[in-house]
Amino acid sequence: MTAGTPGDLSQALARHGLITRGGFHFTPDEARPEGPNGRPAVSLILTGHAGGAIWPHFSAWLEKQAARPANPLDAWSAEVIGGIAERFGAKAVFPWQKPYLPFQQWAKRGEGLKPSPLGMLIHPEFGLWHAYRGALVFDVEIAIQQARVTIHPCDECVEKPCLSTCPVDAFSPDGFDAAGCRSYLDSSASRDGSVTQPDCMNAGCRARDACPVGRDHRYPDTQVQFHMAAFARAGRA
Repeated sequence: MTAGTPGDLSQALARHGLITRGGFHFTPDEARPEGPNGRPAVSLILTGHAGGAIWPHFSAWLEKQAARPANPLDAWSAEVIGGIAERFGAKAVFPWQKPYLPFQQWAKRGEGLKPSPLGMLIHPEFGLWHAYRGALVFDVEIAIQQARVTIHPCDECVEKPCLSTCPVDAFSPDGFDAAGCRSYLDSSASRDGSVTQPDCMNAGCRARDACPVGRDHRYPDTQVQFHMAAFARAGRA
């Protein structure tokens, strides 16, 4: 790291509600993203958030925008993480960039997380209320504060309420029925003929909410509604 210690990086991220999410050194023989010097990267640190820590920072940023970006959270992430990467002599890469990078595999490797029955990676402290917003890649081998998870909460969860609460059974051993979920979100949920938004649009995914792990880190309602609206909108693109 050319401009500070791992602690300095953590402090820089914390000013925006972000945290480091593990990291590793690439092996010479594996596919690697391009580092800041144009050659294959040597080291990587994942960045993201847990709970609603980013929401006040993102909301304040969004209010200052003259025009709402098409993908505001991605735009905020690119601005914030990109600026931090430049300060620390790194290059920022993001999950939405094409060609897509293997962020989920990096997350498993960097923190040791495993998928929940819903497909989302589950954290023993944060549950399903966390996300990866980007990664910093470096040209050199850097010091990495490693915090690998060794407990997988779903292994000890017998009832698995997450699989029995979706109103359209969108989650199954075959995967996630995104089309069925979006169709329900776009439907009328009222009984009297009036058009209303389904409860999931306002209160969030029932399956995700049913998970007992990390409930104290649940996103605030405005953040939940933002993500649900973005998911529903993506299906209409």
